[in-house]
Amino acid sequence: QVQRALRALTLSLEKLQAVKGRMLEAMDQGLSQQKSAQGTVRMLPTFICSTPDGTEKGSLLVVELCQSHVRTLCVTLPGDGNQSPQLLLKIFEMPGDIPQGTGEALFDFIAQCVKSFLEEIGNPQHRLPLGFVFPFSCRLTGLDKAELISWSKGFQCSDVEGKDVVQLLKTAISKQELYHVDVVVLLNSVAGTMMACGVRERPCEIALVAGSSSSCCFMAEAHLLEMAERTSGQMCVHSEWGCFGDDGTLDDVLTPYDQRVDQESSNPGERRFEKLVGSLYLGEIVRHAMVLLAAEQALFTGRNISILGTKDLLKAQQVLEIMDNEDGIGKARSVLEALGLQPSERDCCRVQQLCRAVVSRAAALTATGLAAVLSLMCHSRELERLLVNVGVDGELYGATPRFGEILRSVAGLLAPECAVSLVPSADGNGLGAAMVTAVALRLAAQRQKVDELLAPLRLGRADLERVQALMRQEMEHGLNPESNTDSSVRMLPTYVCNTPKGTERGNFLALDLGGTNFRVLVVRVTEEGIHGASEIYVIPTAIMQGTGEALFDHIMECIMDFQVKQDMMDHVLPLCFTFSFPCQQLGLDKAVLLTWTKGFSASGCVGQDVVQMLRDAAQRKQHTTLKVVAVVNDTVGTMMACGYDDPRCEIGLIVGTGTNACYMEEREKVGTVEGDEGRMCINMEWGAFGDNGCLDEFITSFDRLVDEKTINAGKQRFEKLISGMYLGEIVRHILLAMVEKRVLFRGKPSLKLQTRDIFKTKLFSTIEIDGLPLSQVQGILRGLELEASFEDSALVREVCQTVSTRAAHLCAAGMAAVVEKMRESRGLDKLTVTVGVDGTLYKMHPHFSRNLQQMLQELAPNCDVTFLQSEDGSGKGAALVAAVAWQGADP
Repeated sequence: QVQRALRALTLSLEKLQAVKGRMLEAMDQGLSQQKSAQGTVRMLPTFICSTPDGTEKGSLLVVELCQSHVRTLCVTLPGDGNQSPQLLLKIFEMPGDIPQGTGEALFDFIAQCVKSFLEEIGNPQHRLPLGFVFPFSCRLTGLDKAELISWSKGFQCSDVEGKDVVQLLKTAISKQELYHVDVVVLLNSVAGTMMACGVRERPCEIALVAGSSSSCCFMAEAHLLEMAERTSGQMCVHSEWGCFGDDGTLDDVLTPYDQRVDQESSNPGERRFEKLVGSLYLGEIVRHAMVLLAAEQALFTGRNISILGTKDLLKAQQVLEIMDNEDGIGKARSVLEALGLQPSERDCCRVQQLCRAVVSRAAALTATGLAAVLSLMCHSRELERLLVNVGVDGELYGATPRFGEILRSVAGLLAPECAVSLVPSADGNGLGAAMVTAVALRLAAQRQKVDELLAPLRLGRADLERVQALMRQEMEHGLNPESNTDSSVRMLPTYVCNTPKGTERGNFLALDLGGTNFRVLVVRVTEEGIHGASEIYVIPTAIMQGTGEALFDHIMECIMDFQVKQDMMDHVLPLCFTFSFPCQQLGLDKAVLLTWTKGFSASGCVGQDVVQMLRDAAQRKQHTTLKVVAVVNDTVGTMMACGYDDPRCEIGLIVGTGTNACYMEEREKVGTVEGDEGRMCINMEWGAFGDNGCLDEFITSFDRLVDEKTINAGKQRFEKLISGMYLGEIVRHILLAMVEKRVLFRGKPSLKLQTRDIFKTKLFSTIEIDGLPLSQVQGILRGLELEASFEDSALVREVCQTVSTRAAHLCAAGMAAVVEKMRESRGLDKLTVTVGVDGTLYKMHPHFSRNLQQMLQELAPNCDVTFLQSEDGSGKGAALVAAVAWQGADP
């Protein structure tokens, strides 16, 4: 019978694995806003968003409401890594009628305790932040906002449930005229345990309390907490797992002894897990096991066992002492003899075995819950291995080494992907509460500095409407021949007067020149669609920086090589030249180079018609079948490429390394060319918007620092606020300022952060991916030799989001000016139009396109705008320009 009882109380590893799986499922339910009401494990946000970093400093008050007394402390943190905090402590016994009286009387008593304590320590008058330890189930909506859900532990004060207990304490403190005492945070003991157990090298990110009740808290990725409505950073989650199993998921674990303990409790069927692991119930489980074994004549044979029917006969402390290897048998004898049971040596041994089995099971199940938390953290952070400190408190852990040994070994077996160090708590309710308060103050001060730094980049609706109006003003100036030279938006006519109709047919060549590599393409436009082939050719540095004649001869040789490979040397092929350098276009096939960029400096080209230079090279090579019919930039090509698939596409947008836009304007509105009929595509060259100073009010100190180091300082101001080439540098300068303000990387300067261009567009695009764990962001930053904490990683992500959101919103303001101009020029109440768009920033950044489109809808509500991503605007689009021009030409 005894062996059967011991087997029932012993859980196999397979059984514990199954329980861990059920616990994980219950935790997932608890984290879900929709399913949390049905879940048995409540996953409560604590709004604690950081662990101590060692810089916390100052004097703080702590007041803790205990079962029979109020505990007050003054904790002074010297800011030395939290190595030597100073504590002053006083305990005030609570009158017996307070727990059953009014809520007002309870909180008045707590406030009086605070006042008496302050008088005893010299009544300091400087501001004293206070942390309130309130060990009851609360619904938190902020660090200092908590509604009491229900009383427990013998308390039943009236008019408190459903009320904000922090506000009740504040009111009581005001009555005592303690105006310099400020209640900053409310917390429970488990969160305090975590905060008190951190070390400088590795913070404590999990806490476990194993005492009369059992619970756990851990630092979770904030996006997991749907009810907290936070998407970045981390937050401490309080896992109230005492009710785990109330839905029947632990029925295969429960023994007849557990069933009897539950039936005799004040809440049968509830808090099933707590009744298996809480010290409050261990003695009762042992008592019921003894009752059943005695009834089977396996214990206390021939003795009067009526005393075993007495509830709470055996205390948890006695059970833990009986477990002891050396003195346990003697303790069992004295306890049983005190009950009048006259135990034999065998009875004492068997009772010791029962005590060990009950406590070992409690430790194993507690370890199972811990393993579930460990696996959840490891998986959510996408780590192969999690290294973590676990702060532990409670009488079960502290009273016997065996509990800790089982806890460590079982957690290791159930979560082998995690390496755990158990750290005994050093006064979680006192020092821990002070640490929570100090961290909250540090974060508040940090938040103020961060908001001050980022405020100039956070543009409101009125700011964006102002940018929209300025862009519209510059557009009007650019279209007017009298003010064109004064406008920062050049509004260059492209002489492209039609978008594709879808009826274009034939073979066309395209030449895409915009850097050290260039492409030659053949594009076949058929009824089945557009197909083609291309080849990339390299321009050697010597030719880039040689003569213009040598450059264009090289380009022509590559075109001829491509045509030979395609067996098209004898075909008369119309060609469109995508030339992505600043030009003044004088006709569809005439463009004068204004200046070289991107490392080119070929002589004899600036001021010349690049199409004519290509024709001259063809003549020198005796290539008579080449017909250059158009020259365009990549923005126009993008519009044309998308226009083939969507006839409503009349706008082209590039948002990548650089940025530009074009659109189809009413010809009568274009004062810089003759003719009033039809429409013409206008190349806005909007990257230079603001070069005349009209955007100065929106240009921050960070933008100026970036601009000063560019090869074209003072130019392309709008582009430097929006495009991928510059956003990383803006981020880097903001991070440098944050280090200087001591809100990032603990204020430690980094040589790597001084390096230009370490933040590539791809890098901060990755950092902003939804749901990317902070551990991954931390890894990216460490790859840049930046020693970032989770808190630093969240802050870097916030900076990236701020910079990219501003870029998207500014782009939306520019586009709003364009679509509203088109709508008004056409005299429409509602404009329906498609934007052909290209560029790595638009395509690759996780939020840019959405932020752009949402803001555009707000700024131009009378325009229905669709965005269509371009496929090869500089190739396919250029060929379609040639096709449209060729189709419209005189045979």
